[in-house]
Amino acid sequence: MANLLYLVHRLPYPPNKGDKVRSYHLLRHLQKEHRVFLGTFIDDPADEEHLPALKAMCPDLHVARLHPLWARLRSLGGLIQHGPLTLAYYRNAALHEWVRQTAAMHGISASVVFSSAMVPYAMPLVPRVPMLVDFVDVDSAKWSQYAQQRRWPLSWVYAREGRELLAYERMAAQRAQRSFFVTPQETDLFLRLAPEAQGRVQAVGNGVDADFFRPQPSTPRPFAPGETAVVFTGAMDYWPNVDAVSWFVADMLPALRQRHPGLRFYIVGRSPTPAVQALAGEGVVVTGTVADVRPYLQHASAVVAPLRVARGIQNKILEAMAMGRPVVTVPACAEVIGASADDGLLRASDPAATVDAVDQLLRDPLGAALRGEMARRFVLNHFSWQAQLAAMDASLNAVLQPEKRHA
Repeated sequence: MANLLYLVHRLPYPPNKGDKVRSYHLLRHLQKEHRVFLGTFIDDPADEEHLPALKAMCPDLHVARLHPLWARLRSLGGLIQHGPLTLAYYRNAALHEWVRQTAAMHGISASVVFSSAMVPYAMPLVPRVPMLVDFVDVDSAKWSQYAQQRRWPLSWVYAREGRELLAYERMAAQRAQRSFFVTPQETDLFLRLAPEAQGRVQAVGNGVDADFFRPQPSTPRPFAPGETAVVFTGAMDYWPNVDAVSWFVADMLPALRQRHPGLRFYIVGRSPTPAVQALAGEGVVVTGTVADVRPYLQHASAVVAPLRVARGIQNKILEAMAMGRPVVTVPACAEVIGASADDGLLRASDPAATVDAVDQLLRDPLGAALRGEMARRFVLNHFSWQAQLAAMDASLNAVLQPEKRHA
């Protein structure tokens, strides 16, 4: 057993949104063999109630409070300097000091860093403490993609962040013993942007807790009797999700409601922005935070994920498939998962194709149920967390071997 430093940009509990799902399961995976010292931020007051549970799970814990408004102002001050605004957003002197003291007092053998934002906290320990970085996605490419979707001056700010963050990602990958991305596609993209990282990066995919996300016949239906419910799930203060539901409501929902007058679109997820709340109406329900997303998935007539701006594997798709529901999504999201229509993942590249795919599921409930069964089988066969995260073990063991030899 080694002492590991694990640095995460957002409290990895509860696992109720994409990045927190992965960071939580990585924490539990590391704890199976090692003592883990967790340094993290809390950026949502609602997460405060979960701190006792996380403390019980990981006693060696340091939590830094992050106030999003002040963090944004601090990061914008970085426009007059070189470097990514992301790093300024997550700058915290107390967390730096905790890392320094923890490394000095507890003989930290290696650091595992979740996202590029946390690399500055581990970097001062390199090379004495080897560093592994789970970038998850190529975040710099995300900002560059945002720049293409927004008007000036945000387009300029986002383009700058894409350039500056890529330079930092490349430096971090050079200093790290090993770096990871969530899909082979993200890995290949990073290697095209950072060819010097060849041989130093690999893909480690996401999983899904198929025991938790499984159909339960006794689960009450959360929809009105006779209602045809099309469901989207996700954190609704995340811009790609906001864009997805806005696009669906504007360009797809009217045609679907013409064909199915009783259809309602359910937007299920925490912290809906004013733009999302404004979508609510006769054909749209915005739930906000729900105690349990599973009933909405299980009883959905169809699940959609029309994400025009998306990086990596979408947990929302895996969770719906694990619940035995077929999903209609864009080709980019389906490609990284690797499932076909026969596996319950239908691809639709434009609004007309999305309308037709959803319509097909609604008109053939028995066929949709069969596709849902195949979707769950696909997830069980390909997306267990244990199998996915075990790919990190070889890299971690390699950096720990010198210590073992000198023990």
